[in-house]
Amino acid sequence: MHDSPIPQLLDEQPIAVVDGAMATELEKRGVDTSNELWSASALLHQRQAIYDVHMSYLKAGANIAITDTYQANPAAFAAMGIDEDGFRTLIAGAVWAAKRACEDWKGQHPGNPTPLVAGSVGPYGAYLADGSEYTGDYRLTEQQYDDFHRTRMQALAQSGVDLFAFETMPNIGEVQALTNLLRDEFQGMTGWVSFSLSENGDLADGTSLEKAVAIIEGNPQIAAIGVNCVPMDRVLPAIRNIGKATDKPIIIYLNNGDIYDPKTKTWTKGPCNSNTAFTKLVPQWIDAGARLIGGCCRTMPEDIRAIARAVRVQRRETVRE
Repeated sequence: MHDSPIPQLLDEQPIAVVDGAMATELEKRGVDTSNELWSASALLHQRQAIYDVHMSYLKAGANIAITDTYQANPAAFAAMGIDEDGFRTLIAGAVWAAKRACEDWKGQHPGNPTPLVAGSVGPYGAYLADGSEYTGDYRLTEQQYDDFHRTRMQALAQSGVDLFAFETMPNIGEVQALTNLLRDEFQGMTGWVSFSLSENGDLADGTSLEKAVAIIEGNPQIAAIGVNCVPMDRVLPAIRNIGKATDKPIIIYLNNGDIYDPKTKTWTKGPCNSNTAFTKLVPQWIDAGARLIGGCCRTMPEDIRAIARAVRVQRRETVRE
């Protein structure tokens, strides 16, 4: 059995809101993310900060909290002297922070549905910590991908996430391996797949977005398909191309408009105000077919608040029609 919580969530509200960036908010709380673990470094000593970030997004209107495990994998922690048992304990801590925040928020809003917890599974390229999640410039065998992802997926599932978030995926070979692993070893779980895109709107490895969607569309455990960690101007064409290849809910969560340089690992301030942009663009994305909308790199609670507000306005207008 693999009943996904996504359809139920979308039955309760036609458009759902995903949370925003973890690292940006952790940095505000004094967490040093300038290392190969990135935001996952907070799992070692600053779990309360992770809880606080989750809660800030739930208060802003998010319906889904994504765990702080994007760059958390056994190999990265092994390099720091942490064995597999220690790694599983850290993953359990990440899930605890997200679940506790969702339960606490629900306790304060008893009339609302409990937000979902999505277990983040970042690509192998994130472990390389050299920008490869944007280039897709790596090739492993399916067995190697399985060995890399299995332990984290097991730890996330055992810790009680509602579904997986296979996110920022640049490489169709890795996505196929993940969806096969999901099918073969995690029959009771579902997840979404969201791709990162190159400037021309294809996957970074050259696979067309429409073809990539078609390849995984038939897996019943994939509950939604979309893109994340992309600039705003790539979103509308992406929604349209995804919609040509699937009837599944489309998920988009994008960057705030700042520009990332993977070589220097630095951001340059973008030209637009993200709050204003979200207010203007969210209705267009909904009209094009997006069902789950949120933020990725550099977005903050005020951005998620702007998205949630735009979703509510759109919902009211739809009801009036």
